[in-house]
Order: sequence, then structure tokens, then C-alpha cells
Amino acid sequence: MPQNIGIPGLILVLVIALIIFGPSKLPEIGRAFGNTLKEFKKATTELVNGDSEEKKTVEKDDSNVQAMERKHDKTGS
Repeated sequence: MPQNIGIPGLILVLVIALIIFGPSKLPEIGRAFGNTLKEFKKATTELVNGDSEEKKTVEKDDSNVQAMERKHDKTGS
């Protein structure tokens, strides 16, 4: 649906927002909307990258366990 708005639709939405909220509130609303979008994008990126980071953490933990086992085997023998 947002593809069908066009320039006249955006102008209409801005005029209605200006009437409802007034000129003093629009910058605050814009900042809040921008911050919300930024946080949403960050969360989405973290979800996508979280799987690869989790795999790296598991592999790192496995290599640490193996290193400790080798160290234990050397001192125990």
C-alpha cells in the first residue's frame, strides 16, 4: 500500500499531521519515529547476525574445552 501514496498523498498526510499535532510537536514525533526505525533495524540486524555469532561462540567454547582437556591430559600423564 505505501507504494500507492505518491507525492500528493504524502503532502496530505503531512498537512493532516500538522493540523493534529501542531508545528511544535512535529520535530519530536519525527525524532521518535526515526529512533524507532533505527532500533527496529538494529534488532533485525542482530537477529540475522546473532546466529553466526552464536556459532562462533559455541566453536570458541568448544576449542577452549579441548585446549583445557589437552592441558589436563599432559599434566595428568
